[in-house]
Amino acid sequence: CSNWRNYEAELQRCRPEAAPVEFGDYHPLKPIMVTDTKSRRGARKGSTSSSSSSSSSAPADPLSSMLDGTDPLSMFAAASVSEAPAMTHSREKEEEVVGPDFEPWSSKRGEILARFTTTEKLSINLFMGSDKGKTCGCILDLPVCMCVQGSQRELLNLSQQDYANRIEELNQSLKEAWASDQKVKALKIVIQCSKLLSDTSVIQFYPSKFVLITDILDTFGRLVYDRIWTMCSDPRPLPDSFTVDDVNDTAKETCLNWFFKIASIRELLPRLYVEAAILKCNRFLNKTGIQETLPRLTAMIRGIGDPLVAAYTRAYLCRPLLTEMMERCKKLGNNALLLNSVMRAFRPEFVAARATDFIGMIKDCDEAGFPKHLLFGSLGRSLACADPPESERLTILNEAWKVVTKVRSPQVEYRCYDYICDHTFYYVSITFIHLSFISRSQKREVNTVLADIIKHMTPDRAFEDAYPQLQSVIRKILTYFQDFSVLFSMERFLPFLDMFQKDSVRVEVCRSIMEVFIKHQVELTRDPVILNAMLHICKTMHDSVNALTLEDEKRSLALLIIGFIRMVSFGRDFEQQLSFCVEARATFCNLEPVLVQLIHACAAYSFITIPSLSSIFSRLSLYLLSGQVALANQCLSQADAFLKAAVGILPDVPRSISVEGKLRSSESFLLDFINNFLATLLVVPDHPEHGVLYLVRGLLNMVQDYTWEDNSDAKVRVYVSALPLLAAMSQETYLYSIPKVDSNETLYGGDPKFLSEINKLCETLIGQILDNLKALGRDESTRRQGALAFSLFGVLLAHGDLRNNKLSQLAVNLWNLCHKHGYCETGISVRTLEYIKHQAQQHDMTHLTDTVQRLALQSRT
Repeated sequence: CSNWRNYEAELQRCRPEAAPVEFGDYHPLKPIMVTDTKSRRGARKGSTSSSSSSSSSAPADPLSSMLDGTDPLSMFAAASVSEAPAMTHSREKEEEVVGPDFEPWSSKRGEILARFTTTEKLSINLFMGSDKGKTCGCILDLPVCMCVQGSQRELLNLSQQDYANRIEELNQSLKEAWASDQKVKALKIVIQCSKLLSDTSVIQFYPSKFVLITDILDTFGRLVYDRIWTMCSDPRPLPDSFTVDDVNDTAKETCLNWFFKIASIRELLPRLYVEAAILKCNRFLNKTGIQETLPRLTAMIRGIGDPLVAAYTRAYLCRPLLTEMMERCKKLGNNALLLNSVMRAFRPEFVAARATDFIGMIKDCDEAGFPKHLLFGSLGRSLACADPPESERLTILNEAWKVVTKVRSPQVEYRCYDYICDHTFYYVSITFIHLSFISRSQKREVNTVLADIIKHMTPDRAFEDAYPQLQSVIRKILTYFQDFSVLFSMERFLPFLDMFQKDSVRVEVCRSIMEVFIKHQVELTRDPVILNAMLHICKTMHDSVNALTLEDEKRSLALLIIGFIRMVSFGRDFEQQLSFCVEARATFCNLEPVLVQLIHACAAYSFITIPSLSSIFSRLSLYLLSGQVALANQCLSQADAFLKAAVGILPDVPRSISVEGKLRSSESFLLDFINNFLATLLVVPDHPEHGVLYLVRGLLNMVQDYTWEDNSDAKVRVYVSALPLLAAMSQETYLYSIPKVDSNETLYGGDPKFLSEINKLCETLIGQILDNLKALGRDESTRRQGALAFSLFGVLLAHGDLRNNKLSQLAVNLWNLCHKHGYCETGISVRTLEYIKHQAQQHDMTHLTDTVQRLALQSRT
């Protein structure tokens, strides 16, 4: 006997009480504000502020509570902030000198350290002099003399990480010495670290050593610069665009003293490095800054005997100095190797801003020493990442293209097109140059580029040796052409794709095109140019599938094709939409997920295509979905047919299925489907020719006959799940309905015969469940028995009319059975009883009072 339900009243009771929040009231999302009353002047002892008292009642926020700086991250942030002004000022000054497009050394540091490693043992040999010195009492930072008395410290057998740790310790010692006004010690640390760069014994680690030690030099250079800049800021701050005339005498003397002391370093290598570290300080002494000093330091490097050490010394001196390097390239002439190294070493923004100058130098280079096409390739690398000035772009393209048309292979003169095999990357680079500043209106130029590549690579199938480079062209085109109506309207784009004739490469290219299409095609399309091209590309991917294709690969390709299908819409032109779906179904017949998507897109495929699917759960879910769609569109006969078909294939569900390559029990998937099916049956009207509840009975009969797993309670769990459905069907008004579809509530109108059929079916199901409970008791499966008993108790409590003595007694017996075996935890018991007590307080639920008392008595027992 089902309990009568008032769904609207239950909904109102379940809604939480709403309380308006006025301005100033406590709100859980409002930040916690704590006021320290002790810091207030005139505050009385024991008094508290309003904000403090209001926040004390709020729950403590673990994130906000650490804002006082007691946690390690806050302390670290505070330390960083304390050092920030000087560091920020240094970075601003550096940017002012080299320009905003300069790539800081720190950006390359990690790459170098990761690349140049070693497993050999390393050593550090330091000779640290005494910190004592004879000071003259003047305003200069350093003593007049620096004695070299001290001790030698040598660390042997260090690993690479140990070496890096020791260098970092020296860096910290430098900062600590400077902070404690021990500038002699700081200078000695820098000198001794510079000497380490003369050791090239572990040559493969030398670049990393160079990075680690120049970090210390950079730190020293910033400290000295900021020190002198601070001296110039009294009483007024020094302007950013200051000149030597703005520097006071004290700062000039201090700066000059630093250069004098560095000049007195006896060994050449540390003298060079330390002076290079404070090179920017020349700005405080003369108007030309570093321009006069650079030639002198460059000449001094010639005195370093080891060529590797000398090369890295030059690297440290020249790393902000692209303009000076370019001028040197111009003066030397025909220095193509140096010019190529410059373009590859400096940041793309640096090179792009001076692209016209580079092209002029490339044109002046001698072809014999270093081919011009390689120089244009290096330039193309930079222009692929950064745009040149807009006014120079066309000139750059034209000048580069003149070289393209003149390149010939010196080895095979009579086969004039073979050269492209050797120099394909050059063409790619030129394409990069062009595409880096292309726009939609310039598709003609891109089409010309593609036509030229096709022209040179088609003879003798030269493209077969250049697939990686051709793929690079495709990737770059897709980067700048994301409007596929423009892309596919290029005459040479699809012929360009035809050059990818190796199956694996061809599929990879099609995949890259599809990924960009799905990502950037926002609006639905019916453009015939796009549809024809994309169907061709998707067919290429589909046709690559064979018996050896991995399931992951099939799934990946299917998702891409599905993404395309979803973007196609002909609006209200259903004939065109159907025509497209027909073509798609014929084209993609080997990928089942695509067929599933087409069934979603076209209801006409439901009867035809669903039976052809190999996955039985795909068939079940599609039959159910098709039935729901048919109901929503008032197609009742079609809905009946779909749902009957779903019930009819339930016996074919295997005991196990493959999920991601592993066999798993199908039981959980089947139970999920049956529960969804039961929820749909509430709104399905009975067929006039098949009797009352014919679909419910048919489903339960299939469940009865299905061969379930041994020791499984799945069948009984389905019976338990069917009871709430039958209870809902007995209500005068159903919980949900479908517009314009008359469910059984309207067809039967609460007819007693209909309710009697429901009650009979409920009694049958409950009888089956109780028989199973008894069988579990005989088999001593107490835990399964307790779980099943509690499930049935919950259903009776929610949907049964406990005014019926038999039903009430059954609920109590099930409760006793749960507690008998200790299945029901104490917390669950308490919460359940509290819920029943709450329900018993409702005016129409007072009959639960007796049930509560009986359940509570059993719980205490």
